[in-house]
Amino acid sequence: MSGAKWTGRSAVEIAEAVRGGTADPREVVAEHIERIQELAGPLGAFRRVRGHEALAEAEELAARPDLAELPLAGVPVAVKDNVDVAGEQTRNGSAGSGEELNDADAEVVARLRAAGAIVVGLTNVPELCLTGVCDSPYGIARNPWDLALTPGGSSGGSAAAVASALVPLAHGNDGFGSLRIPAACCGLVGFKPGTDVVPATEPTWFGLSENGPLAATVQDAATGLAVMAGDPDLARLGEPAPLRVGMSVRPLLAGLPVDRRAAAAVHDLAPLLTRLGHEAVVHDRPYPNWLGLGALRTWYASARMSAERVDASRLQRNTRGLVAVGRALEAAHLGAAGSRARWRHTGAAEFFGDLDVLALPALTTPPPRAERWSERGAVRNTVLSVRTYGLFAAWNIAGWPAMSIPAVPRPDGTPIGVQLVARPGREKLLLELAAQLEQARPWLRHAPAYRAA
Repeated sequence: MSGAKWTGRSAVEIAEAVRGGTADPREVVAEHIERIQELAGPLGAFRRVRGHEALAEAEELAARPDLAELPLAGVPVAVKDNVDVAGEQTRNGSAGSGEELNDADAEVVARLRAAGAIVVGLTNVPELCLTGVCDSPYGIARNPWDLALTPGGSSGGSAAAVASALVPLAHGNDGFGSLRIPAACCGLVGFKPGTDVVPATEPTWFGLSENGPLAATVQDAATGLAVMAGDPDLARLGEPAPLRVGMSVRPLLAGLPVDRRAAAAVHDLAPLLTRLGHEAVVHDRPYPNWLGLGALRTWYASARMSAERVDASRLQRNTRGLVAVGRALEAAHLGAAGSRARWRHTGAAEFFGDLDVLALPALTTPPPRAERWSERGAVRNTVLSVRTYGLFAAWNIAGWPAMSIPAVPRPDGTPIGVQLVARPGREKLLLELAAQLEQARPWLRHAPAYRAA
């Protein structure tokens, strides 16, 4: 679209301009709605675009007496379609979900709106947010870097929207990597906070699922997280003290592959970290075998839990299979509660050792193709999840903060992500380290075909 001034800008830039009176929130939102209408179709990023509603809300925002104080003043945001937005349906990627309109916003959405953000749409997810791909009865979401590839899941629609500059900031959540997987696929910053930092949304999957931001820059992610957490200090980033950073390329289960380029992206950080004054060390400690099996059983149990909230007769093939396994495990008393407790209470700390931060691969294979994975059986989807997304769940189970940031891309230009993990309460430390890495080696903010500014 020609003449646009605000699409492609960061959330921080937009909010600063709106607060200072050099940008009108109505103009900002109108530009983004127009861009969504022009470009969103082939991406499948949105289940619902709130064009008229968003423009009306921007009008109301412009009249707010506290406009000059709002951290996300006039910022268009996308919300993942598994949390409630007032006046909208929450479909959670399933034809079996309820069609009633929500009476109120989920707390995380209410905080975004209170901070001045404008919800321009609800983004696509896989059914019940169970997989690391993003197809559902509402369409197939695609990766802006390569439309043949998945944007990841389950916050795939949100990631596609940010990576294509349809919005500068999006909401997502992460129960088994569902913020970090799409961030890695789409070259973004995805941040999963630790337990009790941001209000969670049911079902929490045994306390594993956390709400968080997807953004093109670390500062935007920090600003979004600060609003979601109700902690402005999280957005005030400084220089981190020298850190001991462990470089781990171990798979969760012995014998599983780790893509050589994903491993190289982790090792490639070591000289950069050293140059920035940190200590980069090899962390070759293996994960305990019981953890991987416990994570897999927890995934199946979470599928069973989520299916209780919908009309199970309308579930897709893959979901039905995952739910059936979850029910069988429950009947056999194999829900993995003991494994989760063991890792959360002692195992994670023992594995972490004396590190300040752990760096590890995000995806352990290249991103899958954007196809109808929901029409395939639970076995094929389980193999995909174990082979490609195995290194995420440990940090959900632990309840520790974790994020994915862009690393050196693949030869074809598609992104590779690296995870950074820290102990509970160290969200700001992770953000500061990520910001330092971004400044030292900047990444492309948007997929080249969708660069807007």
